[in-house]
Amino acid sequence: MKITMLGTGAALPDPDRAQSAILLTLDNGRHYLFDCGEGATRQMVRANIDPASVGFVFLTHLHHDHICDYPYFVISSWMLNKTGAPLVLGPNGTRHFVEHLFEHGAYHTDFQARSAYPARQQNLEAIRPEVREVSPGVVFEDGHVKISVDWVEHIPREVCECFGVRVEAEGKVVAFSGDTAPCEAMVGLARDADLLIHECTFPESFIAHRAKTGVGTYSHTSPTDLGKIAARAGVKSLVATHFGHFDSTSPVLKRAAAKHLPVELMGPHLLDEIVVDIRKHYQGPLRLAHDLMRIDL
Repeated sequence: MKITMLGTGAALPDPDRAQSAILLTLDNGRHYLFDCGEGATRQMVRANIDPASVGFVFLTHLHHDHICDYPYFVISSWMLNKTGAPLVLGPNGTRHFVEHLFEHGAYHTDFQARSAYPARQQNLEAIRPEVREVSPGVVFEDGHVKISVDWVEHIPREVCECFGVRVEAEGKVVAFSGDTAPCEAMVGLARDADLLIHECTFPESFIAHRAKTGVGTYSHTSPTDLGKIAARAGVKSLVATHFGHFDSTSPVLKRAAAKHLPVELMGPHLLDEIVVDIRKHYQGPLRLAHDLMRIDL
């Protein structure tokens, strides 16, 4: 299988990183998309993947940086002559999100205009997603993949459920954390995985700054804790992702982040700090994600 890291950034607009999106492609050509943050559709095209060929999306939670490209993805697929209804799985609230997007929601005018053309009338099902809201356990099997999920700890569950994911296919196991603080659920989902893709939003020095200033640190995983999770789960390889703009040199991002990050420390050199802290507990193969990074298993 092939994993394409479509987006590896976090919530702010980043000139160097799109937002969270991971595409898993089996050897038979079937695609499975996990999260659909800003830039996901454009990144598929850059990676020579037709968005219309992607029929499965799993949303780990409903923060904007994990879902905001979804309407663009669906409408683009429709315009690219997709056939069949796209399938989207996610937490409670996913149905409300999707039903307020297309012909009965925010893009109602776009739907009315485009559906007047005969070419678009022939594939109206492409703009009418099938939605499945899921609970912990096995949530999808199609003879090619088995996908299991569990709750992780990112934001209060009464606000939005957040899921980590375990994918089993072609004799391999890939786990993806979504966004989460360190939790036992991710150790279980990642147990003996061939690849763990896990959020690592801030370096330790930034976490210490956020704790000191009271901005809050509860909802993400530190590099040191990520190393512990990977080691305890016995994963064969690790990819750290969802970097919170700490490596950026953008003046716009530095101004935007001034209230919650020590911007004078921002820069690519912090990626070295990330590695050092992960390595305190995990010694296996390690990659730091970048957009359009390809991983073959």
